[in-house]
Amino acid sequence: MVKKATSPASEANAAVSSDFDIVVVGQGGRLQFEAVLLSASLQANAPSFQGTFYVAEPQQNDRWSKDPTMRGDIRTALEEMGATILPFEAQAFGESYPHGNKIEALCAMPEGRNFLFLDTDTLILGDIGTLACDFSRPSASMRRTGTWPEEDLYWPGYSATWKSLYDRFGLEFESSLDLGQPDEYWERYLYFNAGWVTGHDAPAFGARWRDWAVEIRDNRPEELVLQSLDPWLDQVSLPLVIHSFGGGRPGPELAGLDGDLTCHYRMLPLLYAREADHVVDVLSQVSQPNKVKKWLKQYDPFKRMIYQERGLKVRALFDQNDLPPRERQIRNRIKKEGFWMR
Repeated sequence: MVKKATSPASEANAAVSSDFDIVVVGQGGRLQFEAVLLSASLQANAPSFQGTFYVAEPQQNDRWSKDPTMRGDIRTALEEMGATILPFEAQAFGESYPHGNKIEALCAMPEGRNFLFLDTDTLILGDIGTLACDFSRPSASMRRTGTWPEEDLYWPGYSATWKSLYDRFGLEFESSLDLGQPDEYWERYLYFNAGWVTGHDAPAFGARWRDWAVEIRDNRPEELVLQSLDPWLDQVSLPLVIHSFGGGRPGPELAGLDGDLTCHYRMLPLLYAREADHVVDVLSQVSQPNKVKKWLKQYDPFKRMIYQERGLKVRALFDQNDLPPRERQIRNRIKKEGFWMR
């Protein structure tokens, strides 16, 4: 039994503030090019951001069969764009669960600082330096769907499934519920997309997230026997960690995330298919400088979608004010036309 969580003393020093650091994960392959695009959008659109922008890089160890580090020239380019490269060692996850990179990256961050974690497939749309919130009350993205837990003929239900996890870590369950939602409806239960996460003292937050994710992975409650944890483990454990630090659903002060300040686009075909015109305009603007274009054109989906304008062909397939209700329908239409890339 894991002991009941208590908030670290350092979080008492955090208050409503615009003083925070940003951290993303960069590694070889797609993520290093997404990090370049994110860095370019941060540099172009956030003149008041005064924190440190970290690109956390997993290092080669026995958790990886292939070297996960970024190319040296791209690492240098990111530093020239203002990023601080933050090496970290995967101890609990690595290649077996790459989503765990975000958890272990937080463990490598400086102590006692406010932080905003962003998935690398994020575009900075506005001056994120104006973001102000109480970082001692952590939160995360609500741009999510009911992906977990999955309903099954023999499962115990939403309440029993989630409560078993709160009980495992000695957490009070009732206050996490949105009582405005019906019982046994997925939105009643605290659940986030881990595309962005706010908090204070990233190593303390990350260590608890890592330890609890490992506990759920290796010693799941019997109520979870029928549930898949891959790729959902980070999003299953995240609400518990946020609740344990006194956090919860984001308030209006965080509306700029997934709003006027950031767009978690996930894959460029989805960006072109469903995001607002302003997002497409920002993408076009920040990707045009030669110092950015020289890198992005080396990644085929970016070259074809942005510079060969395949993305505009994708956009023409959809009415952004009347999109299909399910993402799968959007993906299938793009694939049918031969435009899907990731």
